[in-house]
Amino acid sequence: MAIDYDKKGAVAYVTINRPEAMNCLSSQDLDSLGKVWMDFKDDKQLRVAILSGAGDQSFCAGADLKEMIPMVNSGKFTISPTIPGFLKNINCFKPIIGAVNGICIAGGLEILQGTDIRIGVEEAIFGLSEVKLGLFPTAGSTINLPRQIPYCWAMEILLVGDNITASQALKIGLLNRVVPKDKLMTTAEKFAYKICQNGPLAVQAVKESVLKGYDIPKEHAYYLEANLAKQVFGTADAIEGPRAFIEKRKPVFKGK
Repeated sequence: MAIDYDKKGAVAYVTINRPEAMNCLSSQDLDSLGKVWMDFKDDKQLRVAILSGAGDQSFCAGADLKEMIPMVNSGKFTISPTIPGFLKNINCFKPIIGAVNGICIAGGLEILQGTDIRIGVEEAIFGLSEVKLGLFPTAGSTINLPRQIPYCWAMEILLVGDNITASQALKIGLLNRVVPKDKLMTTAEKFAYKICQNGPLAVQAVKESVLKGYDIPKEHAYYLEANLAKQVFGTADAIEGPRAFIEKRKPVFKGK
């Protein structure tokens, strides 16, 4: 199986494990990855996931074009508004950390846009070259990228199709950190462990408010935010957190 899925406490480790093919995704891999994300979404014991690629060359170089393009052209693979494997439109409100160990292009960059915090190694490259092949990035980039980085940078990446370096990705806000290779997973885990110390219901509600508030008028988004905030403040965790702060101890959140 080309998708490794390990659960360690509250952290899920998801690894695209096909380094001999630059961690490209076949249709079967994409289906398996989608099932992993749905399991992560539904598993109440898991609070955060770290997504990475096996080996030291590639995070993910996208779909396996030799297989996928004929499938798309023949109709065997349907281009859908929801593609779980690419984190497209599945409403997963648990945080996902992308640990980019190398090449992150095409579908690899598309899935990265579905993550929330992104760490890249110094050697990593990023790009969407679909237009150079007469293709269309179908996993959400025309929607997500202009919302996540400045418009002009998004359009350069989408329309020109050239790759950018890790330092450029950091500069335009596509990455949170650029680190040496030997610091990649430890940096990702530091973020994961810090998130796991926070109230899980609060964390998920914050992400839900951000994602659902993206494309609705601001005045409506405030109602959404207020409703989610009311739900959080009505939980036992919201009582435990301030109490622990006053008592100068770490809170014990139970997700209730």
